[in-house]
Formats: sequence, C-alpha cells, structure tokens
Amino acid sequence: MLIQDTLKQLGLEIPPVPAALAAYIPSKRSGNLIFTSGQLPLVSGKLRKTGKVGKDLSLEEAKEEAKQCVLNALAALLLHIDSLDKIKSIVKLGVFVAGTPEFTEQHLVANGASELLAAIFGEKGKHARFAIGVSSLPLDASVELEMVAEVE
Repeated sequence: MLIQDTLKQLGLEIPPVPAALAAYIPSKRSGNLIFTSGQLPLVSGKLRKTGKVGKDLSLEEAKEEAKQCVLNALAALLLHIDSLDKIKSIVKLGVFVAGTPEFTEQHLVANGASELLAAIFGEKGKHARFAIGVSSLPLDASVELEMVAEVE
C-alpha cells in the first residue's frame, strides 16, 4: 500500500513545509540520509498550543503536538524526495519536551511521534530515539522534534 493511502486511512495530510524561523533550512540531504531541522507543532504557521507540559498541556495533548511535529518533519523530507514511498527507514528521532521541573514522562510524549511513524511506515518506521526535557523551546512550544530518514 502506498504511504499516501495509509495517511488517508489515518485521516492525515502532510502540510506545507513550515517556514524556517531563523538562519537554517528545514532539511538537508547527505547521501541517502535526510536530516530535518527541529520541527515545531506548527499548523498554518502558528502553534495550536503553547506552554509547558504538566502545567499548560496534559500528557495526551503533548502527544498530539508530537504527532504534528512528525507531519511537519515528513513535509521537510519531501523537499528532497518526490514521495514518502522513497523512505527506506526512519533512522532516528530526537524529541525535546518543554515541561515543568516535575514532569518526567518525556518518553511518553515521544511515543506519540513513534507510534504515528509505526502506523504510517510499519517496520520502516521503527527507529532509535531520544526524548529529553528542556526548560523552554522556541515560541513557547511544548514539543520539538528532529528526524533522520534513510531514502532510496
């Protein structure tokens, strides 16, 4: 099944690539690897929610924000390939979670992203990952995600 068909079944669309907020590009290809810059959960250029997980956002809300980061990262990959079907493997995710000092479930926020990639790509979506807590992120975002993908 084509990835586009899978996305439709999941009720998802790949958005336009979010504009860079500073002096960087959304993604860079090196050989068969594409590295994305950190992707925020932007929708139409704006954050849906802002603040800290554990105070302003619940764990479930943060997982949804991580999913939006994935969609934005996939859009950034498409700057270098003509179809998501060219992805051989999602190699690694890095997930940054802005939370309260007491919030220690960054790994569960990151599961929102990891589970979505598994739903979209199956075995090709399994990846190495880190999830860390930070005191703040650009624009007061709750989650930021970077991705490395191997492509044909």
